[in-house]
Amino acid sequence: MASSIGKIVRISIFGQSHSAGIGVVMEGVPAGKKIDLERLRAFLSRRAPGGMPWSTPRKEADLPEFLGGIVDGVTCGAPLAAVIRNTNTKSEDYDELRRIPRPGHADYTAQVKYGGAQDVSGGGHFSGRLTAPLCIAGGIALQLLEQEGVAVGAHIARIGAVCDARFDALRVTADGVRAPGSKAFPVIDDAAGEAMIAAIAEARAAGDSVGGVIECAAVGMPAGVGEPMFDGVEGALARMLFGVPAVKGVEFGAGFGAADLFGSQNNDSYRMENGRVALQSNNAGGILGGITNGAPVVVRAAFKPTPSISRPQMSVDMERGQNAELEVRGRHDPCVVVRAVPVVEAACALALYDLLLQSRSV
Repeated sequence: MASSIGKIVRISIFGQSHSAGIGVVMEGVPAGKKIDLERLRAFLSRRAPGGMPWSTPRKEADLPEFLGGIVDGVTCGAPLAAVIRNTNTKSEDYDELRRIPRPGHADYTAQVKYGGAQDVSGGGHFSGRLTAPLCIAGGIALQLLEQEGVAVGAHIARIGAVCDARFDALRVTADGVRAPGSKAFPVIDDAAGEAMIAAIAEARAAGDSVGGVIECAAVGMPAGVGEPMFDGVEGALARMLFGVPAVKGVEFGAGFGAADLFGSQNNDSYRMENGRVALQSNNAGGILGGITNGAPVVVRAAFKPTPSISRPQMSVDMERGQNAELEVRGRHDPCVVVRAVPVVEAACALALYDLLLQSRSV
């Protein structure tokens, strides 16, 4: 399984949802970097299941145990290695899924590719549980970016048909991108957040699930980071984000909305301000030709609804070779979007920090 990514800063994620533990190895982090471990744990708690109405009832502390790479809170140049022990598993809930795959999940494709040798319990290596070690590495990358003057933050842009306000793509500040993450429900407009919570509750009561969109912005990325064609900033961010389970779409700046504009509307014009080139808008999302232009980097990721729902669904019994009806048991999020906000921040921070170091190695 291809579970590694990165060029200078490279991460490898291991484990399964119900294995003894899950973890990450992170290579390429420079020595001598101070890491606030308490702050990292607080970041991880934003992703952990907390018994809220929008999350799974599975309870895991998600406390990382560092096996190497950090000495007295400072990176030592060796690969960082961290593990999270799984302590609250109910593997028997997944026995049926070996022969009757969940529609919308990787059960069927994993069975075809791995011939039954894959771990089915909890979704195995395909589970959203694997975003916990991603957040360990990404939480470290967030702190390392801050040391470089770059702030990364995200919020729920939409759940179902309910939309939040958007970041000001040109003028958003470091405090502005971080603010939603300090809330239990990470939105800009709290009234929109209440409506989103109601939409999630309605889906859960119906035995269903709901998807949404997360918007992330990075403030302070210098101009000139990235390469044209295949090593561009969009490509690096998209590749990292598509590694997050349930992500089905990624857009930058105006995104697909740019297709409805004229060039005169979409082009971000320039002006000289205090002797420097300044943009007057940011439809490009801070990236032109695969290279940062100094404006905030703005990206949105679309998440599909959770495939594991309690409503009856049509499937097949692969052992008996016949149609079958499936009612999924187990503990599942009616909406993964809320807990995925720090995951998107982590993924974007990892990609951007790797790109920043690459720009200095040329």
